[in-house]
Amino acid sequence: MATTPAPHPQAPPKPTWDPRDPVRPLLRPTIRIRLTLLYGGMFLIAGILLLSIIYLFTVQALSDSTSRLPFEVVEGKVTPTTSWCQLPASSTGKELNEAVTICLRHQTDLALDDVLRRSLFALLGLSIIAFAFGYAMAGRVLSPLGRITRTARQVAGSDLARRIELDGPDDELKELADTFDEMLERLERAFTAQQRFVANASHELRTPLAINRTLLEIHVSDPGAPVELQQLGKTLLATNERSEQLVEGLLLLARSDNQIVERKPVDLAEVASRAVDQVRAEAEAKGVEIRGEQEPAVVQGNGVLLERIALNLIQNAVRYNIPEGGWAEVTTETQHGQAVLVVSNTGPVVPAYEIDNLFEPFRRLRQERTGSDKGVGLGLSIVRSVARAHGGRIIAEPREGGGLVMRVTLPI
Repeated sequence: MATTPAPHPQAPPKPTWDPRDPVRPLLRPTIRIRLTLLYGGMFLIAGILLLSIIYLFTVQALSDSTSRLPFEVVEGKVTPTTSWCQLPASSTGKELNEAVTICLRHQTDLALDDVLRRSLFALLGLSIIAFAFGYAMAGRVLSPLGRITRTARQVAGSDLARRIELDGPDDELKELADTFDEMLERLERAFTAQQRFVANASHELRTPLAINRTLLEIHVSDPGAPVELQQLGKTLLATNERSEQLVEGLLLLARSDNQIVERKPVDLAEVASRAVDQVRAEAEAKGVEIRGEQEPAVVQGNGVLLERIALNLIQNAVRYNIPEGGWAEVTTETQHGQAVLVVSNTGPVVPAYEIDNLFEPFRRLRQERTGSDKGVGLGLSIVRSVARAHGGRIIAEPREGGGLVMRVTLPI
Protein backbone atom coordinates (compact mmCIF):
# COMPACT_ATOMS: atom_id res chain seq x y z
CA MET A 1 0.00 0.00 0.00
CA ALA A 2 1.34 3.41 -0.92
CA THR A 3 2.31 5.65 1.96
CA THR A 4 1.01 9.19 2.19
CA PRO A 5 3.81 11.77 2.50
CA ALA A 6 3.92 13.93 5.60
CA PRO A 7 2.25 17.31 5.17
CA HIS A 8 4.63 20.19 4.66
CA PRO A 9 4.28 23.70 6.05
CA GLN A 10 1.81 26.00 4.41
CA ALA A 11 3.15 27.81 1.38
CA PRO A 12 3.93 31.54 1.72
CA PRO A 13 1.37 34.09 0.53
CA LYS A 14 1.39 34.80 -3.16
CA PRO A 15 2.23 38.23 -4.60
CA THR A 16 -0.57 40.74 -4.65
CA TRP A 17 -0.11 41.20 -8.39
CA ASP A 18 -0.23 38.74 -11.27
CA PRO A 19 3.30 38.01 -12.61
CA ARG A 20 1.84 37.46 -16.08
CA ASP A 21 0.27 40.93 -16.12
CA PRO A 22 2.41 43.21 -18.36
CA VAL A 23 1.27 46.28 -16.36
CA ARG A 24 2.93 46.03 -12.95
CA PRO A 25 2.91 48.42 -9.99
CA LEU A 26 5.20 51.39 -10.52
CA LEU A 27 6.39 51.41 -6.91
CA ARG A 28 7.05 47.67 -6.81
CA PRO A 29 10.43 47.12 -5.03
CA THR A 30 12.11 45.18 -7.80
CA ILE A 31 15.65 43.91 -7.63
CA ARG A 32 16.66 46.36 -10.37
CA ILE A 33 15.38 49.32 -8.36
CA ARG A 34 16.97 48.08 -5.14
CA LEU A 35 20.35 47.47 -6.79
CA THR A 36 20.15 50.84 -8.58
CA LEU A 37 19.43 52.67 -5.32
CA LEU A 38 22.07 50.69 -3.47
CA TYR A 39 24.97 51.18 -5.87
CA GLY A 40 23.87 54.68 -6.90
CA GLY A 41 23.68 55.74 -3.25
CA MET A 42 27.00 54.11 -2.49
CA PHE A 43 28.62 55.92 -5.43
CA LEU A 44 27.09 59.21 -4.26
CA ILE A 45 28.31 58.76 -0.69
CA ALA A 46 31.80 57.77 -1.85
CA GLY A 47 31.94 60.79 -4.16
CA ILE A 48 30.88 63.16 -1.39
CA LEU A 49 33.47 61.70 0.97
CA LEU A 50 36.20 61.92 -1.65
CA LEU A 51 35.36 65.54 -2.50
CA SER A 52 35.26 66.45 1.18
CA ILE A 53 38.64 64.87 1.79
CA ILE A 54 40.17 66.59 -1.25
CA TYR A 55 38.70 69.90 -0.11
CA LEU A 56 40.21 69.52 3.36
CA PHE A 57 43.58 68.58 1.89
CA THR A 58 43.48 71.63 -0.40
CA VAL A 59 42.59 73.98 2.44
CA GLN A 60 45.42 72.56 4.53
CA ALA A 61 47.88 72.88 1.64
CA LEU A 62 46.88 76.50 0.95
CA SER A 63 47.12 77.33 4.63
CA ASP A 64 50.61 75.84 4.82
CA SER A 65 51.66 77.70 1.66
CA THR A 66 50.52 81.10 2.96
CA SER A 67 51.92 80.55 6.44
CA ARG A 68 55.35 79.38 5.29
CA LEU A 69 56.62 81.55 2.44
CA PRO A 70 59.89 80.55 0.76
CA PHE A 71 61.37 83.99 1.65
CA GLU A 72 61.18 86.66 4.32
CA VAL A 73 61.71 90.43 4.41
CA VAL A 74 64.24 91.57 7.00
CA GLU A 75 65.15 95.29 7.26
CA GLY A 76 63.91 96.00 3.76
CA LYS A 77 65.76 93.02 2.26
CA VAL A 78 64.17 89.89 0.79
CA THR A 79 65.96 86.77 2.08
CA PRO A 80 65.09 83.19 0.91
CA THR A 81 64.21 80.64 3.63
CA THR A 82 64.51 77.48 1.46
CA SER A 83 67.29 76.07 -0.65
CA TRP A 84 65.17 75.91 -3.83
CA CYS A 85 64.22 79.62 -3.70
CA GLN A 86 67.03 81.56 -5.37
CA LEU A 87 66.89 85.38 -5.11
CA PRO A 88 69.53 87.72 -6.65
CA ALA A 89 71.68 89.47 -4.07
CA SER A 90 71.54 92.78 -5.91
CA SER A 91 68.98 93.35 -8.59
CA THR A 92 66.39 95.72 -9.83
CA GLY A 93 62.80 95.55 -8.66
CA LYS A 94 61.68 93.79 -11.85
CA GLU A 95 64.23 90.97 -11.49
CA LEU A 96 63.34 90.54 -7.84
CA ASN A 97 59.63 90.31 -8.62
CA GLU A 98 60.27 87.65 -11.26
CA ALA A 99 62.40 85.62 -8.84
CA VAL A 100 59.74 85.88 -6.11
CA THR A 101 57.04 84.81 -8.60
CA ILE A 102 59.07 81.74 -9.56
CA CYS A 103 59.51 80.79 -5.88
CA LEU A 104 55.80 81.18 -5.19
CA ARG A 105 54.89 79.13 -8.28
CA HIS A 106 57.26 76.34 -7.22
CA GLN A 107 55.76 76.33 -3.73
CA THR A 108 52.27 76.09 -5.27
CA ASP A 109 53.38 73.09 -7.37
CA LEU A 110 54.72 71.39 -4.26
CA ALA A 111 51.42 71.99 -2.48
CA LEU A 112 49.43 70.59 -5.44
CA ASP A 113 51.66 67.52 -5.59
CA ASP A 114 51.05 66.92 -1.90
CA VAL A 115 47.29 67.30 -2.38
CA LEU A 116 47.39 64.87 -5.34
CA ARG A 117 49.38 62.29 -3.38
CA ARG A 118 47.05 62.43 -0.39
CA SER A 119 44.01 62.31 -2.68
CA LEU A 120 45.29 59.15 -4.37
CA PHE A 121 45.74 57.47 -0.99
CA ALA A 122 42.25 58.60 0.02
CA LEU A 123 40.83 57.23 -3.27
CA LEU A 124 42.56 53.89 -2.70
CA GLY A 125 41.18 53.62 0.82
CA LEU A 126 37.66 54.56 -0.25
CA SER A 127 37.84 52.09 -3.13
CA ILE A 128 38.71 49.25 -0.75
CA ILE A 129 35.89 50.26 1.58
CA ALA A 130 33.45 50.60 -1.35
CA PHE A 131 34.34 47.15 -2.75
CA ALA A 132 33.99 45.53 0.67
CA PHE A 133 30.68 47.28 1.32
CA GLY A 134 29.40 46.46 -2.17
CA TYR A 135 30.40 42.80 -1.77
CA ALA A 136 28.61 42.57 1.56
CA MET A 137 25.47 44.29 0.29
CA ALA A 138 25.41 42.23 -2.92
CA GLY A 139 25.60 39.08 -0.81
CA ARG A 140 22.72 40.33 1.31
CA VAL A 141 20.57 41.19 -1.71
CA LEU A 142 21.35 37.91 -3.51
CA SER A 143 21.16 35.68 -0.43
CA PRO A 144 17.68 34.44 -1.47
CA LEU A 145 19.32 32.89 -4.54
CA GLY A 146 21.55 30.82 -2.27
CA ARG A 147 18.48 29.71 -0.34
CA ILE A 148 16.77 28.72 -3.59
CA THR A 149 19.88 26.81 -4.70
CA ARG A 150 20.16 24.91 -1.40
CA THR A 151 16.50 23.96 -1.56
CA ALA A 152 16.91 22.79 -5.16
CA ARG A 153 19.84 20.56 -4.11
CA GLN A 154 17.78 19.08 -1.30
CA VAL A 155 14.95 18.44 -3.73
CA ALA A 156 17.44 16.73 -6.06
CA GLY A 157 17.93 14.25 -3.21
CA SER A 158 14.24 13.27 -3.49
CA ASP A 159 13.14 15.49 -0.59
CA LEU A 160 10.14 16.85 -2.43
CA ALA A 161 8.53 18.03 0.82
CA ARG A 162 11.04 20.90 1.04
CA ARG A 163 9.83 24.42 0.28
CA ILE A 164 11.69 27.72 -0.02
CA GLU A 165 8.97 29.83 1.65
CA LEU A 166 10.84 33.04 0.92
CA ASP A 167 9.54 36.08 2.76
CA GLY A 168 10.20 39.73 2.04
CA PRO A 169 9.06 42.16 -0.67
CA ASP A 170 7.33 40.94 -3.81
CA ASP A 171 10.39 41.29 -6.03
CA GLU A 172 11.78 39.04 -8.77
CA LEU A 173 13.46 36.69 -6.30
CA LYS A 174 10.26 36.13 -4.32
CA GLU A 175 8.42 35.59 -7.58
CA LEU A 176 11.03 32.96 -8.54
CA ALA A 177 10.83 31.28 -5.12
CA ASP A 178 7.01 31.16 -5.19
CA THR A 179 7.06 29.74 -8.71
CA PHE A 180 9.59 27.12 -7.60
CA ASP A 181 7.40 26.20 -4.60
CA GLU A 182 4.41 25.75 -6.89
CA MET A 183 6.47 23.53 -9.16
CA LEU A 184 7.58 21.44 -6.16
CA GLU A 185 3.95 21.12 -5.12
CA ARG A 186 3.03 19.70 -8.51
CA LEU A 187 6.08 17.42 -8.57
CA GLU A 188 5.24 16.04 -5.15
CA ARG A 189 1.68 15.30 -6.23
CA ALA A 190 2.94 13.61 -9.41
CA PHE A 191 5.53 11.60 -7.47
CA THR A 192 2.91 10.49 -4.94
CA ALA A 193 0.60 9.48 -7.78
CA GLN A 194 3.46 7.51 -9.36
CA GLN A 195 4.16 5.66 -6.11
CA ARG A 196 0.48 4.85 -5.77
CA PHE A 197 0.35 3.64 -9.36
CA VAL A 198 3.42 1.42 -8.89
CA ALA A 199 1.94 -0.11 -5.75
CA ASN A 200 -1.43 -0.73 -7.41
CA ALA A 201 0.14 -2.03 -10.62
CA SER A 202 2.39 -4.35 -8.64
CA HIS A 203 -0.66 -5.96 -7.08
CA GLU A 204 -3.00 -5.88 -10.07
CA LEU A 205 -0.46 -7.28 -12.55
CA ARG A 206 1.23 -9.89 -10.41
CA THR A 207 -1.96 -11.55 -9.16
CA PRO A 208 -3.46 -12.66 -12.50
CA LEU A 209 -0.06 -13.77 -13.78
CA ALA A 210 0.50 -15.87 -10.66
CA ILE A 211 -2.96 -17.42 -11.05
CA ASN A 212 -2.28 -18.23 -14.70
CA ARG A 213 1.04 -19.84 -13.79
CA THR A 214 -0.58 -21.99 -11.11
CA LEU A 215 -3.35 -23.18 -13.43
CA LEU A 216 -0.90 -23.98 -16.19
CA GLU A 217 1.39 -25.88 -13.84
CA ILE A 218 -1.55 -27.97 -12.66
CA HIS A 219 -2.57 -28.88 -16.20
CA VAL A 220 1.01 -29.61 -17.28
CA SER A 221 1.62 -31.85 -14.26
CA ASP A 222 -1.53 -33.88 -15.04
CA PRO A 223 -0.23 -37.30 -16.24
CA GLY A 224 -3.46 -37.95 -18.14
CA ALA A 225 -3.21 -34.81 -20.27
CA PRO A 226 -2.51 -35.30 -23.98
CA VAL A 227 1.02 -34.60 -25.24
CA GLU A 228 -0.18 -31.69 -27.38
CA LEU A 229 -1.84 -30.09 -24.36
CA GLN A 230 1.28 -30.53 -22.24
CA GLN A 231 3.41 -28.96 -24.98
CA LEU A 232 0.97 -26.06 -25.27
CA GLY A 233 1.03 -25.67 -21.49
CA LYS A 234 4.83 -25.47 -21.45
CA THR A 235 4.73 -22.85 -24.19
CA LEU A 236 2.16 -20.83 -22.25
CA LEU A 237 4.21 -21.21 -19.06
CA ALA A 238 7.26 -19.79 -20.85
CA THR A 239 5.17 -16.90 -22.16
CA ASN A 240 3.68 -16.30 -18.70
CA GLU A 241 7.16 -16.35 -17.15
CA ARG A 242 8.32 -13.82 -19.70
CA SER A 243 5.35 -11.59 -18.85
CA GLU A 244 6.17 -11.86 -15.14
CA GLN A 245 9.78 -10.87 -15.83
CA LEU A 246 8.59 -7.94 -17.90
CA VAL A 247 6.24 -6.74 -15.14
CA GLU A 248 8.93 -7.12 -12.46
CA GLY A 249 11.42 -5.28 -14.64
CA LEU A 250 9.04 -2.40 -15.37
CA LEU A 251 8.10 -2.01 -11.72
CA LEU A 252 11.72 -2.13 -10.61
CA LEU A 253 12.64 0.40 -13.30
CA ALA A 254 9.89 2.73 -12.09
CA ARG A 255 11.00 2.44 -8.46
CA SER A 256 14.70 2.87 -9.18
CA ASP A 257 14.28 6.07 -11.20
CA ASN A 258 14.36 8.03 -7.92
CA GLN A 259 17.07 8.74 -5.39
CA ILE A 260 17.51 6.23 -2.58
CA VAL A 261 16.35 7.89 0.63
CA GLU A 262 17.04 5.10 3.15
CA ARG A 263 20.65 3.95 2.79
CA LYS A 264 22.55 1.25 4.64
CA PRO A 265 26.13 -0.03 4.37
CA VAL A 266 26.32 -2.62 1.58
CA ASP A 267 29.45 -4.54 0.55
CA LEU A 268 29.65 -4.86 -3.23
CA ALA A 269 31.81 -7.96 -2.82
CA GLU A 270 29.02 -9.75 -0.95
CA VAL A 271 26.43 -8.53 -3.43
CA ALA A 272 28.51 -9.75 -6.38
CA SER A 273 29.16 -13.13 -4.74
CA ARG A 274 25.45 -13.71 -4.16
CA ALA A 275 24.68 -12.76 -7.75
CA VAL A 276 27.37 -15.15 -9.01
CA ASP A 277 25.84 -17.99 -6.95
CA GLN A 278 22.46 -17.35 -8.54
CA VAL A 279 23.82 -17.44 -12.08
CA ARG A 280 26.38 -20.24 -11.63
CA ALA A 281 23.98 -23.05 -12.64
CA GLU A 282 23.01 -21.24 -15.85
CA ALA A 283 26.68 -20.52 -16.59
CA GLU A 284 27.62 -24.19 -16.19
CA ALA A 285 24.78 -25.21 -18.46
CA LYS A 286 26.06 -22.84 -21.15
CA GLY A 287 29.72 -23.77 -20.62
CA VAL A 288 30.71 -20.27 -19.39
CA GLU A 289 33.36 -19.98 -16.70
CA ILE A 290 32.76 -17.32 -14.03
CA ARG A 291 35.94 -16.02 -12.46
CA GLY A 292 37.34 -12.95 -10.74
CA GLU A 293 38.13 -11.74 -7.23
CA GLN A 294 35.77 -9.62 -5.18
CA GLU A 295 37.54 -7.25 -2.80
CA PRO A 296 35.54 -5.46 -0.06
CA ALA A 297 33.94 -2.24 -1.30
CA VAL A 298 31.32 -0.85 1.09
CA VAL A 299 28.81 1.72 -0.20
CA GLN A 300 25.72 3.36 1.24
CA GLY A 301 22.61 2.18 -0.57
CA ASN A 302 19.86 -0.37 -0.97
CA GLY A 303 21.15 -3.95 -0.91
CA VAL A 304 18.33 -5.42 -2.99
CA LEU A 305 18.74 -2.89 -5.78
CA LEU A 306 22.54 -3.18 -5.76
CA GLU A 307 22.22 -6.94 -6.00
CA ARG A 308 19.97 -6.41 -9.02
CA ILE A 309 22.81 -4.44 -10.68
CA ALA A 310 25.27 -7.31 -10.25
CA LEU A 311 22.71 -9.98 -11.16
CA ASN A 312 21.62 -8.28 -14.39
CA LEU A 313 25.20 -7.65 -15.52
CA ILE A 314 26.34 -11.22 -14.77
CA GLN A 315 23.26 -12.71 -16.44
CA ASN A 316 23.92 -10.66 -19.57
CA ALA A 317 27.59 -11.68 -19.49
CA VAL A 318 26.58 -15.36 -19.39
CA ARG A 319 23.70 -15.26 -21.86
CA TYR A 320 25.44 -13.13 -24.50
CA ASN A 321 28.61 -15.18 -24.69
CA ILE A 322 30.35 -17.46 -27.18
CA PRO A 323 29.15 -21.08 -27.55
CA GLU A 324 32.37 -22.73 -26.33
CA GLY A 325 35.21 -21.66 -24.07
CA GLY A 326 33.53 -18.50 -22.88
CA TRP A 327 34.16 -16.77 -19.58
CA ALA A 328 32.79 -13.92 -17.47
CA GLU A 329 34.94 -12.04 -14.99
CA VAL A 330 33.42 -10.28 -11.97
CA THR A 331 35.60 -8.03 -9.79
CA THR A 332 34.95 -5.48 -7.08
CA GLU A 333 37.43 -3.00 -5.62
CA THR A 334 37.87 0.52 -4.32
CA GLN A 335 39.49 3.15 -6.55
CA HIS A 336 39.95 6.87 -5.89
CA GLY A 337 37.34 6.97 -3.16
CA GLN A 338 34.73 5.06 -5.17
CA ALA A 339 33.48 1.49 -5.16
CA VAL A 340 33.87 -0.19 -8.56
CA LEU A 341 32.10 -3.26 -9.92
CA VAL A 342 33.49 -4.56 -13.22
CA VAL A 343 31.85 -7.33 -15.25
CA SER A 344 33.63 -8.34 -18.46
CA ASN A 345 32.98 -11.27 -20.75
CA THR A 346 33.77 -12.91 -24.03
CA GLY A 347 31.13 -12.67 -26.70
CA PRO A 348 30.28 -11.23 -30.10
CA VAL A 349 32.02 -8.10 -31.32
CA VAL A 350 30.04 -5.01 -30.30
CA PRO A 351 30.49 -1.85 -32.40
CA ALA A 352 31.22 1.22 -30.28
CA TYR A 353 28.40 3.18 -31.91
CA GLU A 354 25.83 0.67 -30.64
CA ILE A 355 26.86 0.83 -26.98
CA ASP A 356 24.37 3.57 -26.06
CA ASN A 357 21.47 1.62 -27.59
CA LEU A 358 22.05 -1.22 -25.15
CA PHE A 359 20.87 0.93 -22.23
CA GLU A 360 17.55 1.83 -23.85
CA PRO A 361 14.50 -0.18 -22.71
CA PHE A 362 13.50 -3.05 -25.05
CA ARG A 363 16.60 -2.54 -27.21
CA ARG A 364 19.25 -5.12 -28.03
CA LEU A 365 22.28 -5.33 -30.20
CA ARG A 366 21.25 -5.09 -33.86
CA GLN A 367 17.58 -5.43 -32.88
CA GLU A 368 14.94 -2.76 -32.59
CA ARG A 369 12.78 -4.87 -30.28
CA THR A 370 13.44 -7.87 -28.13
CA GLY A 371 12.60 -11.11 -29.79
CA SER A 372 14.49 -13.95 -28.11
CA ASP A 373 14.37 -15.92 -24.90
CA LYS A 374 17.42 -14.23 -23.37
CA GLY A 375 15.43 -11.61 -21.51
CA VAL A 376 12.91 -8.83 -21.81
CA GLY A 377 15.35 -6.06 -22.76
CA LEU A 378 15.23 -4.15 -19.46
CA GLY A 379 18.37 -5.44 -17.72
CA LEU A 380 20.81 -2.67 -18.59
CA SER A 381 18.11 -0.01 -18.32
CA ILE A 382 17.48 -1.12 -14.75
CA VAL A 383 21.23 -1.19 -14.03
CA ARG A 384 21.69 2.38 -15.24
CA SER A 385 18.61 3.58 -13.37
CA VAL A 386 19.68 1.95 -10.08
CA ALA A 387 23.24 3.26 -10.45
CA ARG A 388 21.97 6.81 -10.99
CA ALA A 389 19.63 6.49 -8.01
CA HIS A 390 22.72 5.71 -5.87
CA GLY A 391 24.64 8.67 -7.29
CA GLY A 392 26.84 6.49 -9.49
CA ARG A 393 27.14 5.64 -13.15
CA ILE A 394 27.83 2.75 -15.51
CA ILE A 395 30.22 2.78 -18.47
CA ALA A 396 30.21 0.10 -21.17
CA GLU A 397 33.20 -0.46 -23.44
CA PRO A 398 33.73 -2.99 -26.23
CA ARG A 399 36.28 -5.62 -25.30
CA GLU A 400 39.06 -6.36 -27.74
CA GLY A 401 38.29 -9.70 -29.36
CA GLY A 402 34.57 -9.53 -28.58
CA GLY A 403 32.32 -9.00 -25.61
CA LEU A 404 31.87 -6.06 -23.27
CA VAL A 405 33.42 -4.51 -20.19
CA MET A 406 30.79 -3.07 -17.85
CA ARG A 407 32.14 -0.72 -15.16
CA VAL A 408 29.84 0.51 -12.38
CA THR A 409 31.20 3.21 -10.04
CA LEU A 410 29.37 4.17 -6.86
CA PRO A 411 30.28 6.77 -4.23
CA ILE A 412 31.45 5.42 -0.89
